[in-house]
Amino acid sequence: MLGCFLRNPCFICVNLWLVFSCEGQARSYCLLMAETRLTTHDSKIEGNVIFTRFDAALNWVRKNSLWPMPMGLACCAIELMATAASRFDIARFGAEVMRFSPRQCDVMIVAGTVTYKMALAVKRIYEQMPEPKWVIAMGACASTGGMYRSYATLQGIDQLIPVDVYISGCPPRPEALLAGLMKLQEKISRERSFRNQMPELVERFEEALS
Repeated sequence: MLGCFLRNPCFICVNLWLVFSCEGQARSYCLLMAETRLTTHDSKIEGNVIFTRFDAALNWVRKNSLWPMPMGLACCAIELMATAASRFDIARFGAEVMRFSPRQCDVMIVAGTVTYKMALAVKRIYEQMPEPKWVIAMGACASTGGMYRSYATLQGIDQLIPVDVYISGCPPRPEALLAGLMKLQEKISRERSFRNQMPELVERFEEALS
């Protein structure tokens, strides 16, 4: 579409030059242009124009550019590191940009055992992440506490923050993390992003249309 937009100014300039420079042939050229305007099919711009909903376009951008916040707390973090390596290549899904600053992330991957001492730090980092944001509980420990039924271990990170995708395993393999990432992408593609983020603006639109 950008290529089509860039071609139009050049096309207009050529037309103006022909009209003003060719005095005798200007009328015939205008008649020729009038005939070409009647065409209903232009192969140059076919396939460059896409009609879609705003939510669909926004969700497509978001699901293919997830920036993970790696909360590696135990052995699941090793599998998370392997997922970013060349053998599994999480970059195929647009999620290779791992940032250790919550201000730059939109999906938190909790990988490992969450103790009560660490739980408040995890919650604080989650609250510092900008909206919209999502959470993946990677492994049995992050999902349910795993084999640690003790006073020091949090029995599931969902007791503190909302979880979008649970990944089973102790620890899960990188393929399982990629499968969970694809499940999250499917969930994002079904969201009503514009209404969720700007409900007041949506209400104004509905009132104006009604």
